[in-house]
Amino acid sequence: MKKYKKIDISEKQLEELTRKEPDLIEDGLKYIDHQRQTDRGPLDILCVDSGNALVVAELKAVEDDGMLVQGIDYYDYISRNLDGFARAYKDSEIDPTQKPRLLLIAPSFSITLVNRCKWVDIPISLFTFQCISFVDNPKEIITVFKEITIPSNPKPVEVYTIGQRLGYITDSEVRKVGENLLKEIKAWDQENILIEPIQSDISIKVSGKVFAYLGPRRKFFLISTYDTENKWIGYPIHQVEDLEETKILLKNNYERLKL
Repeated sequence: MKKYKKIDISEKQLEELTRKEPDLIEDGLKYIDHQRQTDRGPLDILCVDSGNALVVAELKAVEDDGMLVQGIDYYDYISRNLDGFARAYKDSEIDPTQKPRLLLIAPSFSITLVNRCKWVDIPISLFTFQCISFVDNPKEIITVFKEITIPSNPKPVEVYTIGQRLGYITDSEVRKVGENLLKEIKAWDQENILIEPIQSDISIKVSGKVFAYLGPRRKFFLISTYDTENKWIGYPIHQVEDLEETKILLKNNYERLKL
């Protein structure tokens, strides 16, 4: 096996290596131009990806948190002049209907930069690089690129309320029947019965065991519970009279499961 060593390179060398073999970064990535002037200064490299989207690459030979803002500035210029770039580089078959991409390439990225990227609403890809040269041929430099995954945005925690769930029922009389039913069930056992909203329904538990769901509908609600044969059944409730037999089942299931 040939002996090799890791080497440091300048930003200019990195640019040259990237221009020569952009497909080492990503399959199908093709070089278009470099040091193209913008109103924010010369951008490093322009490419087009395998799907014909324009790609602006910002390169740094050292870790630099400022490259994100710099890259966004170039991305802004590119986005505002996308049709012009498509015409200027028509041989590259840039598709101006596609959203451009931003590539940041550096030897490493700070946690701060990586976390900031998840809040930026543009297509960003992060690539680290490492350069090596063989001892018997130090002039030959091999660059290895590795994509870094940007974490997803944390999803907001949804907080449900019983009022929200019952509010789905548009018939005020039916909604009142549902409210009164929940109050009556809770009164059976204030300490051990738990009534809580979930994504679409209202869960009714005793001692941690579900014995019924109240499912709001526009003009009625559905009570799902066990029937006399211990089968899970849904009972539509359109008016208070519909509750007579259902409440008997609910009470029996509560008594059976509370132990």
